[in-house]
Amino acid sequence: MQRYFLQDDNFQGNRVTISGDDFHHITRVMRMEAGERIICVKNDGQTAVVQITEFTNDTVAGTIIEWKNEQKEIPVRVTIVSGLPKGDKLEYIIQKGTELGAASFIPFIAARSVVKWDEKKTAKKMERLQKIAKEAAEQSHRTVVPKVGTPINLSQLIERAATFDHKLIAFEEEAKQGEKSKFAAKLEEMSAGQKLLVVFGPEGGLTDTEIKKLTDAGFIACGLGPRILRTETAPLYVLSAVSYEFELSR
Repeated sequence: MQRYFLQDDNFQGNRVTISGDDFHHITRVMRMEAGERIICVKNDGQTAVVQITEFTNDTVAGTIIEWKNEQKEIPVRVTIVSGLPKGDKLEYIIQKGTELGAASFIPFIAARSVVKWDEKKTAKKMERLQKIAKEAAEQSHRTVVPKVGTPINLSQLIERAATFDHKLIAFEEEAKQGEKSKFAAKLEEMSAGQKLLVVFGPEGGLTDTEIKKLTDAGFIACGLGPRILRTETAPLYVLSAVSYEFELSR
């Protein structure tokens, strides 16, 4: 069944009303008819099976058939901090990272980020990135849409990191030197309900100054195996490893 993330005010008793982009998707893309069933998710992750009952010019109405008890989220909340990459790589990271279970994404204005964030276009860019996360969450049948934050600088990142239980830096120099135990050791230390923040540099990597400031703030620099991963690949590796540790091996 197709899944849609809705606002709480879309739910009134056992009735659900859908409009906007989701209405367009149901009527124009999926071409659904009355009697078909969809899955609707509230802001708090509650999930309902809804049977479509009525169409108007701009809304779809349905009746809740049952509430589902779904466990789709990684027990550890993982936030991906991506040094602003070139092209559409950030969109790729958000799309695939959402499929793999990331809780949130924070774009990071790193010293070696080639891309310069245009403040005048922030609202439009954030709307697009959040829409990518929503669509990926629907496709992968999650119960939560990851939040995509606005870009922050190094000082803001360090301040934001204070609320996390574990803080890591994916650092290629550690991988080149053969370091391979810190990430695995951290995974073993973590427990369900904790929050993990992982920083990834842009294409040119993080500078020595950035690494020092982050490690001084309690971050741990670690390698991700013997191979050097691209900026858009490394976050997916980390999310896969966390998922394996907490959802498959325990």
